Amino acid sequence: MGPALIYSIARRADWQLAQERGGYAGSDDDRRDGFIHFSTAEQVRESCRRHRAGQHDLVLLAVDPDALGDALRWEPSRGGALFPHLYSELSTTAVVAVHDLPLGPDGEHIFPHLGEDGDPD
Repeated sequence: MGPALIYSIARRADWQLAQERGGYAGSDDDRRDGFIHFSTAEQVRESCRRHRAGQHDLVLLAVDPDALGDALRWEPSRGGALFPHLYSELSTTAVVAVHDLPLGPDGEHIFPHLGEDGDPD
């Protein structure tokens, strides 16, 4: 059994557009790579540091992996760890929560607390 939730980080404007359309096509990097990058609760902070450092107006999308079907694949990435990749558009109905990711005074994004099961407490 996989994690209760997986996470993707989006620009707020892109997420707002996705809500109007009913689906999120991913970031420029996602579209270039051919899949939407996701992370587990344990991976998401480092992913944000590596790929979204210093960016303003971001949101954390908490997604039910069971709602993604066969388009979700777990593939080796950073350090050989398995990361979830979605080979389709993300339906907004699979997103169970959206959290702001403001920058703190140290320039790092401030994440909500993610419980052991990945659910925000």
